[in-house]
Amino acid sequence: MSQQGAQLQGYNNELIKCIEDLSAKRDELHRQILLEEEEKQRVQHDLHIITERLAAINESLARKIAIRNDYDRTIAETEGAYKKILESSQSLLHVLKREGTTLRDKARVDTTASKPSSLHRTQ
Repeated sequence: MSQQGAQLQGYNNELIKCIEDLSAKRDELHRQILLEEEEKQRVQHDLHIITERLAAINESLARKIAIRNDYDRTIAETEGAYKKILESSQSLLHVLKREGTTLRDKARVDTTASKPSSLHRTQ
């Protein structure tokens, strides 16, 4: 029986060693899990901050784009009005030049008609 007791004691020692090895591996795995959970919490916190920042940037961009669109509309309307003013000025200048020419021509005709001709003076 002592041989069986020794054999049983060997199995017992080997079983205890296997359990201790498994416990050590479990403890190491648990330590890694805790580290990853801490990292997960940090990443989730960072993600929350980044998500809030992204939302703020998107809101700011939307406001700025709307303002830029207002600028574009105002510029286009102003350019259109300015173009009409230029066209009106050009038309007015053309009419003024034509009327000036007409008045000059009338003044020449009137001046010529009111002067006595040189033939009439000598007689």
